[in-house]
Order: sequence, then C-alpha cells, then structure tokens
Amino acid sequence: MNKTTKISIVTLLLIAVGSVIAMKQNGTTNPSPMQAVETSSEQIQTQSTELAIPHLLDLGAGKCVPCRMMKPILETLTHEYAGQMRVTFIDVWENPDAGEKYGIRIIPTQIFYDAQGKELFRHEGFYSKEEILSKWKELGITLPEPTITTNRSLDQTTANHQDTP
Repeated sequence: MNKTTKISIVTLLLIAVGSVIAMKQNGTTNPSPMQAVETSSEQIQTQSTELAIPHLLDLGAGKCVPCRMMKPILETLTHEYAGQMRVTFIDVWENPDAGEKYGIRIIPTQIFYDAQGKELFRHEGFYSKEEILSKWKELGITLPEPTITTNRSLDQTTANHQDTP
C-alpha cells in the first residue's frame, strides 16, 4: 500500500470519528450498525487490519426474507462482540455494485475475514448465531466472551412487545 493510500485511509477514519462525535454532540442518534454501507474489499481489509479483529461481512437486502432473519443475529453479534469482532451489512439491492465486487451469487452471503483482512470462508443463505460462532472457532479464531450478553431470546423480546399496549 503506497503512502497516498495510507494517508487517504487515515483521513477517512478521522472524518468518520469526527462525524460520530458531531452526531453525539448534536443529539442525533448513531446510524444502525446494520445500515447499508458501501464498502470496498480494500477498505474491509484495511479496516480489519487496523482494528486487528476478525470481521464478518453480510451481503443481503432489506426485503429478502432470509436476510431479514439474519438482521437480529447480526445486531446481537455487533453488540455482544463490540471491539472483538466487526460486523458489517451491505444491502446489495441498494448498492448493486457491491454484489459484483464480492462475487455474490445469492443472498444473504456471509464472508469471514481474519484480523489481517484475509478472506477465510464464505457461506450462502441463512446462518444462525451458533453456526457463525462455531465457524469462527473452526477457522481457528477464538472470540473472547461477549462484552455484553443478551439475557432474553428473540422470542421473549417479541412476546414482551406483544403484551405492551
């Protein structure tokens, strides 16, 4: 990677951090971690290396049923493994070039990257939280215990919301 690329990456990261700080100061909420983001494979490799943590990239679409089933799993992983694993979602219907960049044949597709940004594994279709965590282990990447644990299952959360008027 040449010096200009490194400077560009550092500049982009500083802009991103500044934007987050500005949003917090202005009282706006942070965008959802599952918000569609157009990310290049070079950016993913660079970000994974700089953060030195494994990265799970999920490519799907907001209106795809298996993709919608993946959303709460990805959100849970994002929160439980904050700082230990990065989770990114790209909506390939909103960002059609992403599907081509990553060679996506069907959605959802999950791509597992190590901390150095090297692609380790791809899965096509729905993938449960347990299967994702098991795959990381199988790939030789041990994730520490979650930083935040979710005590209620999705069914309990749904049931609680149904009881609320």
